[in-house]
Amino acid sequence: MEQFIEDDELIRQYQAGEETAIGELLERHKKRVFTYILNVVRDRNVAEDIFQETFFKVIRTLKKQQYNGEGKFIQWVVRIAHNLTIDYFRQNKRISTISKVVKPDGRVIDVFDVIKVEDLSHEDKVIKHQIHKDLRKLVDHLPQEQKEVVVLRHYYDMSFKEIADMTNVSINTALGRMRYALINLRRLAEEHQITLTV
Repeated sequence: MEQFIEDDELIRQYQAGEETAIGELLERHKKRVFTYILNVVRDRNVAEDIFQETFFKVIRTLKKQQYNGEGKFIQWVVRIAHNLTIDYFRQNKRISTISKVVKPDGRVIDVFDVIKVEDLSHEDKVIKHQIHKDLRKLVDHLPQEQKEVVVLRHYYDMSFKEIADMTNVSINTALGRMRYALINLRRLAEEHQITLTV
């Protein structure tokens, strides 16, 4: 059985001249990084460009021995992808609308679509479907930072620490964004007279 090599050890090997180590790192993390970018930009071609740029930047930084190794490698890579994605939106003056998410296994699911449907009556299923539809519309009205925290928390089951690391903010900021997102969702639901319970 092949022994698992930690990311930090692969980085050390690559910086010592072992070129195959970067291939192992890329293979290990490419799906998660690409999925994250695709969920934000919603365009496969743009996502592929940003993904390539992300790993070019990773390779350049590692070659220059500028990676400090603080925190997890994957969080550092996703932070680079996140920053490049923000640059893309600034350059194109576009705001991403997140209502559907592509899971790492390729399935497309909707925001908050995590309640089990099997135990609901037909009428309850119809109501639940309408609630999700209404909720997705409300989520689209949230500021980008709040929307991002909601999606990462509810789709990727990420902890607030992981969200904070990925978006390069403090845990308190990530928690605050979620809190304001929930307040805003409740307010929007009241304004539009939408019921959010089955």
